[in-house]
Amino acid sequence: MKNTKNFHASWSSRWTFILAAAGSAVGLGNIWKFPYIAGENGGGAFVIVYILCIVIIALPIMVAEVTLGRMGKKSPVNTIRDLIQSSDAHKSFNIIGWMGVSAGLLILSYYAVIAGWALSYIEHMISGTFHNINAENAGLIFDNLLKNKNELIFWQSLFMLMTVIVVIFGINKGLGLAAQILMPLLFILLIGLLIFGYQQGDLAKAFSFLFGFNFESLSWKAVLVALGHAFFTLSIGMGAMMTYGVYMPADSRVFSNVLMVGILDTLVALIAGLVIFSIVFVNPSIESSAGPGLMFVSLPVAFGNMLGGLIFGTIFFVLVTLAAWSSSISLIEPAIAYLIESRKCTRLMASLALGFIAWIIGLGSVFSFNIWAEEKIAGFNFFELIDFITANIMLPLSGLLVAILIGWKIKSKMVEDQLLSDSPRLFFAWKWAIKFISPLAVIAVLVMGIYPRFA
Repeated sequence: MKNTKNFHASWSSRWTFILAAAGSAVGLGNIWKFPYIAGENGGGAFVIVYILCIVIIALPIMVAEVTLGRMGKKSPVNTIRDLIQSSDAHKSFNIIGWMGVSAGLLILSYYAVIAGWALSYIEHMISGTFHNINAENAGLIFDNLLKNKNELIFWQSLFMLMTVIVVIFGINKGLGLAAQILMPLLFILLIGLLIFGYQQGDLAKAFSFLFGFNFESLSWKAVLVALGHAFFTLSIGMGAMMTYGVYMPADSRVFSNVLMVGILDTLVALIAGLVIFSIVFVNPSIESSAGPGLMFVSLPVAFGNMLGGLIFGTIFFVLVTLAAWSSSISLIEPAIAYLIESRKCTRLMASLALGFIAWIIGLGSVFSFNIWAEEKIAGFNFFELIDFITANIMLPLSGLLVAILIGWKIKSKMVEDQLLSDSPRLFFAWKWAIKFISPLAVIAVLVMGIYPRFA
């Protein structure tokens, strides 16, 4: 392969990579989305299918992305370009790198808006806004937040600034240090909330709901939802894992590191589910399948009517913000790596420029909830359109092409040099999965994501 010079620093240790990659994977999907889709799809049976999808389908593609990064030693755009040249693969595979960089920025644009909601709710919890509140008034507070474009822009801007400040400081003093602080803090807060759920909520009912084997409530649609979420939650297709693979120390083992990331990511989702449902089930007026409003309407009602609820409600929304923060820095990093390599930008200039671009695009998502609420493109408002294009098309398509590229196009010797010494048994199981199981599963995700909207 031509020119494998590494333009970038390496993580200071194996655990820095694991924490950074886990930080990328652990985000709003774990704490906001997973509990409500579990609630909508029957709980325990859904969780079992979700875990199987993580192990059999999502982790093999994650291993593939990290391995590509280690092989190319560059940003996703340049890594894919070099690997195509060395493998005589078709130039159309170049779209992998560009989609990863583009998807990361697009997701960050609306991710900052949603994370801004969590920042706003920290203030509400501290000020006592939700004390003894009912569902109707909690809904009005959320609706008023969405209608106030200036307030949304303020919180969006604050969160984007938090993200840019971290990435400006580079691999170890920025991303690595943030991961070493944010991830342990996130777990400490989660455990604290779990203890609160045990003392003040109904943890036993939450445990039964999340881990009960009620396969009668499981549908094929729920299986596809589990598959799609397993794919999304590990940051697959965004270029983040490929970029983080570039920074991985040379002596690190890919399989064990990726497995640890998958375990931490799933653990956060399950604990978050226990926390949320233990609080939800103690309040009979709140439905476990309350949908996206579960976090921003139902939970504030529950916290506001529990002993010590405002304190732990504050902790909860700090937790949500930390999870979003750890993910947002990975969404912008692939594009920063590309500008540093190919456009000779300093990290400072690349971070500021890309942060500003994501912020500008994010204004479209802000306006989708107020002044552009009635403006539709193919039935979507701006926020819904960006979410649909990234989550339903760009990420699965990128993952599919990654599986095909590394499973069928790149020379086997190059892949074996990276993975075979880790564990021969795991390598051959992974190779079979990445060639056959993962592509078929991702095609199912693509069809599931696109067909129902246009059928």
